[in-house]
Amino acid sequence: MKRFLRPAAALLFAAFAFNAHAAVDANQASQAELETVKGIGPGLSAKILEARMAGAFKSWADMVDRVPGIGAGNAARFSQAGLTVAGAGWSGGDAKDTKPAKAK
Repeated sequence: MKRFLRPAAALLFAAFAFNAHAAVDANQASQAELETVKGIGPGLSAKILEARMAGAFKSWADMVDRVPGIGAGNAARFSQAGLTVAGAGWSGGDAKDTKPAKAK
């Protein structure tokens, strides 16, 4: 009986661990689901949902442009924590840099 219980318990634990790190898509997630992503709280999740009311995000760049409080740094962290946009993770180069270049 012990031979059966240990593998079953390990399998059950693995299933819960996998679900804890499942991807959350910004275009489909509820506010509660968005808040499961480390770094996204009630305020930012509300901003994401408000921006999404105008239409689905086409890309990370679109989301960065439309949601105040999400820049390249946050986008990278949120992607690493499991957030996707239109099924894709942050690639690092698809959002325009909103900081002006320094004058020489």
